[in-house]
Amino acid sequence: MKKIILVTLLTFLFSCNTKEDKTTIDSTKISSTEVTEIKNDIERIEPPHWWTGFKNNKLQLLVKHPDISKASATISQEGITIEKITKGESINYLFIDLDISKNIKPGKFNIEFKFKNGKKLTQTYELKQRVKSAEAFEGFNSSDAIYLITPDRFANAKPENDTFKNLLETNVNRKDDYARHGGDIKGITNNLNYIDDLGFTAIWSCPLLTNDMKRGSYHGYAITDYYQVDPRFGTFTEYKELADKSNERGMKLIMDQVANHCGLEHWWMKDLPFNNWVNYQTEFENGEKTTFSNHRRTSNQDMYASESDKKGMANGWFVESMPDLNQQNPFMATYIIQNSIWWIESLGLSGIRQDTYPYPDKEFMSNWAGAIMTEYPNFSIVGEEWSYNPLLIGYWQKGAKNKDGYESNLKSTMDFAMQRKTVEAFTEKESWDKGLVKIYEGLANDFHYASPKDMFIFSDNHDMSRIFTQFDGDIANTKMALSYQLVLPRIPQIYYGTEILMNDFAKPGDHGLIRTDFPGGWQDDSINAFTGKGLTAAQKDMQTYLKKLLNFRKNSKAIHDGKTTHFAPFMGTYFLFRTLGDETVVHIINKNEKEITIDLKRYAELNLKGKTLTNIITGEKFTWNDVIVLKEKGSIILTTK
Repeated sequence: MKKIILVTLLTFLFSCNTKEDKTTIDSTKISSTEVTEIKNDIERIEPPHWWTGFKNNKLQLLVKHPDISKASATISQEGITIEKITKGESINYLFIDLDISKNIKPGKFNIEFKFKNGKKLTQTYELKQRVKSAEAFEGFNSSDAIYLITPDRFANAKPENDTFKNLLETNVNRKDDYARHGGDIKGITNNLNYIDDLGFTAIWSCPLLTNDMKRGSYHGYAITDYYQVDPRFGTFTEYKELADKSNERGMKLIMDQVANHCGLEHWWMKDLPFNNWVNYQTEFENGEKTTFSNHRRTSNQDMYASESDKKGMANGWFVESMPDLNQQNPFMATYIIQNSIWWIESLGLSGIRQDTYPYPDKEFMSNWAGAIMTEYPNFSIVGEEWSYNPLLIGYWQKGAKNKDGYESNLKSTMDFAMQRKTVEAFTEKESWDKGLVKIYEGLANDFHYASPKDMFIFSDNHDMSRIFTQFDGDIANTKMALSYQLVLPRIPQIYYGTEILMNDFAKPGDHGLIRTDFPGGWQDDSINAFTGKGLTAAQKDMQTYLKKLLNFRKNSKAIHDGKTTHFAPFMGTYFLFRTLGDETVVHIINKNEKEITIDLKRYAELNLKGKTLTNIITGEKFTWNDVIVLKEKGSIILTTK
């Protein structure tokens, strides 16, 4: 496969080669007309507004209105040209391709729709001024530590927005793990101080867009309106406030997006614009049984994969309630790209986490990421590839030397492989091929990644048992796993509540329980983790431990960008070093329950002999000479700074 030429792909997406209705295309540039009255006659137009000054000056408008395909459309605004109008296969859609002059000024203009019977409709559209340069959108990187939040379960600052009678799911019941609990955007904003003080530099929230589903709407991954904040989470203004107040603290906001599927109750599922807007659309419209994805993600890389397996992976629905979007439809492809850019620009985002990354059409995903990175060269995107095979994970990272020539344009992928190796390292009994050797050899796989430090590492997330549960309540193992991941050449993510040992012991792996309410997020909570009220000694200790480690990491250039050196496990211990200039960070893992003495001459190449190092947790000083005595199981982090 030839490498994708980004310019060609962008041109393809924004200048779709489909049959056009010549009779509805207006002439080119017409003299400017000042808008004196705002009119909104059209049922829906998306994107709802746009901006001036993009590198790509093309814009495609989705227009939804009864019988709108029977109308002609004109724009009387100098600097804006209608290049093409395409009728939907549903009479209720038009797609208008615009060319926007590079020199046009921000402002409002009218789109006029005229029917043959003389009826006229007017829609006022706005091009806004961009609030900052494209280069100012700074993405997340290895200097960051990311706090992952399931917003419905974090904090309920506005009980008045818990229910809306016009939405399908109105049940709020904290005793039901799969009902809505009431957490909202304001709940995150009100607790930014807590997140900041812990030492996190970025927040990733599970999706906050409308999920108007009959059940299970709390998690956010069945989106029913790509341009609307779910009112049970709050308003667009509150979402923007979260982004702005985070940025004021020097914290970044990452948006969780879903390009693979939508929710079954999405507004367009009742009137699809084209006959191939979603995959297996005929089955859906005929009320037949849904064809699901075969989930054979290796078909994306497999040179021997059958076309049947490839199609079964990419086109099947993820689950019954999530229709699979057809990104091979050029209008759908453009819609998704423009939606992502709209949210980046609207909120001033620092990153996107893209759900189920290998499931959509992979050529589209390369184009999607490429279009975003072209507009925002310093931005960051991380893709979810739930695989434990580094070969598959590395395939999706930008710069990978893929045999098929595939270039993803994706900066970061999730390191599920190292997550699993971390758990195995601390749960297995030490032997030649088990225990700590798993993380030693796991890290050795970094030779395969185009940029290891841009990989996304985590101990757990919203889709798997909490790390404390995975370690059967072993606090020492939990600390060792977290500390190890926080010193790796990676971008670390920690799930909310890990700092207070939240668990799912009652039903391990149950998603509703994994996403437990954060204590103190509701007014009647007897325990408040934000203030420490009612926490056990062990919970307070873990909170303090992570706070010290994260705040140290925040300022450690050696951890952010330093050279990594590690030594094969020895006598139940594992030593890893991060070095940059005169700063060396030493991470020592010790699985021994009894006191052990380690000869430090084995690590002489680090040139630490005679130097005084500080334990970042206890503050104790240690002079690096011939031996170190490890008194108990656990991890030690030392620094020369």
